Amino acid sequence: MTAYFIQAFIYLVAAVIAVPLAKRYGLGSVLGYLMAGVVIGPILGLVGQETTTIQHFAEFGVVMMLFLVGLELDPKGLWAMRVRLVGLGGLQVGLTTVAGTAIAWWLGLTWQTSLAIGLLFALSSTAIVLQTLSEKGLEKTEGGRSAFSVLLFQDIAVIPMLALIPLLALPELMGAGDDRASHAGISLVAHLPGWAYALVVVAAIGSVIAGGYYLVPKLFRYVVGSGLREVFTATALMLVIGIAALMSLVNLSPALGAFLGGIVLANSEFKHEIEANIDPFKGLLLGLFFITVGAGIDFQVLASQWGTVLVLGVVVIAVKATILLVLALLFRVRGSNGWLFTLSLAQAGEFGFVLLTYSVQNSVIPVEISQVLSLVIALSMFLTPLLFIAYDRLVLPRYRRVKNDGRQPDAIDEQAPVIVAGVGRFGQIICRLLRANNMPIVALDHELEQIENLRRIHIKSYFGDASRSDLLETAGIEQARLLVVAIDDRKRAVDMVKYVKHYYPHVWVLARAFDRGHGYQLREAGADDIVSETYHSALEMGGHALTAMGVHPMRAKQMTWAFVQNEEAHEDELFDAWKEIEEGINFSPRYGELFMKLEEALNSAMQQDWPEPQREDVPIWTPPVPTEDSDEKR
Repeated sequence: MTAYFIQAFIYLVAAVIAVPLAKRYGLGSVLGYLMAGVVIGPILGLVGQETTTIQHFAEFGVVMMLFLVGLELDPKGLWAMRVRLVGLGGLQVGLTTVAGTAIAWWLGLTWQTSLAIGLLFALSSTAIVLQTLSEKGLEKTEGGRSAFSVLLFQDIAVIPMLALIPLLALPELMGAGDDRASHAGISLVAHLPGWAYALVVVAAIGSVIAGGYYLVPKLFRYVVGSGLREVFTATALMLVIGIAALMSLVNLSPALGAFLGGIVLANSEFKHEIEANIDPFKGLLLGLFFITVGAGIDFQVLASQWGTVLVLGVVVIAVKATILLVLALLFRVRGSNGWLFTLSLAQAGEFGFVLLTYSVQNSVIPVEISQVLSLVIALSMFLTPLLFIAYDRLVLPRYRRVKNDGRQPDAIDEQAPVIVAGVGRFGQIICRLLRANNMPIVALDHELEQIENLRRIHIKSYFGDASRSDLLETAGIEQARLLVVAIDDRKRAVDMVKYVKHYYPHVWVLARAFDRGHGYQLREAGADDIVSETYHSALEMGGHALTAMGVHPMRAKQMTWAFVQNEEAHEDELFDAWKEIEEGINFSPRYGELFMKLEEALNSAMQQDWPEPQREDVPIWTPPVPTEDSDEKR
């Protein structure tokens, strides 16, 4: 038992240290898990032979993930993606299999082994791709939806692949791989004829659908009646594990079965509660799976054949990326979405390990070749987060520049006392308010879409980079009275404030801040007035929260105003302390002390009995005077 505790502790420590570091430096959690596995496995040797066993257990995280993905869909949504699912997914699997088979056969392998290699490299990593798309908020984009369609088809394609591989067995490998009986799991269809197997498969799928519609809701209502949250969690886990076990018994993909079960429950009244209970387990198991991939890298084989592994890994990514890029053009997934689709699916996947092991057991791929192929799969998965980083830092900026820089800045044919730089969701409200009061403005933005939106509501606006000095001069910055800085780029906003206050100090600069630190930077740059983009909306909702909890609306107004006054009273002190952090002190003790002082003062202010406010911007509430009619009604 002690050994299990120590191993669990090692895996958890590795994750706790590596993942936050990777996230902090913009590498993503997946690469953090992979690096953690490499450190505790091949480098330090803290984990060893148990890695493969744990990896099989952790693969259940993929099953849970697809169950949760199914919960977000419904049969109508699945039908709507049928073209991408069958067309895009089918062509990707088919073309990649042909390309992989041709390359392996050209390298001198038998056609049976070559075909098996082509099949396993046709698959991509569902775990890495969906996890990363979710982290980056890209799952709803055109490229993200297309990638999901292909991944779903790949999971479905695993079923015929598993059925085909035993037919490719090589007689000369029978002695080495004939111990597959000892590895075979429990199966209900192992010795059934084809027609009986088909009937059992249909019955299994039908039972999942029927049970999901008729039995599962009743089961959850029964469990909810107990009032025990842990029993509800156990029921949700039981459901996913039961579906996975049933699919395994009939030689179907557990992940596919879980996805089907999720779709059936997509419209269930318990959908969100099920999702909340399963999601933590999914995250932990997927993290554990990625750690085992990193820990499972055999450095001895890698050291002896690193050139072969590296070349094959690059070839796999290059060939798959080429095929995916062609398919993206064919199916009109263009621009940055086409590159997202291409780069996200260019790796091999976790099911490749399953098919590789299955191929060795069925005497299709020799053991020595499988060791190299296993490293190639792991390497391609290891490089995937780097492909996403390349997408973020190289592809997206390029397409934004192409989209916007392809057009010359508009000729600004008028000037106004107010210049608004940035007309997104924040700047648009400012423009509308000024326009409603008949105040002339010149609006500038570097995004064509935002300019077009503003023109639709008849607000004069111009395309161009507002931070450029020549455009500001053309817009009349020298005669302007007010400059509103509402652009999305934090650094450009600070630089713009510095420039304007240096050359045109008479212009009143009103700047939008993203957070407290950005507000301090703008203040240091010389901004005359700074508004945090979420401060007042959060304050307003906080007042509503107090009212919802029984606080009188007038008292809630007084409390929110006390909050504002308390912040303003300590603003200068916090700003001076913040400068220490900017000068290189990682953590300023004075800033922390002042912030705690602010919290204590805030608690004291909330407990005061406030008189009726006298400020014009705080409405005074007067209780209604009882009348005779009201007394009679009581």
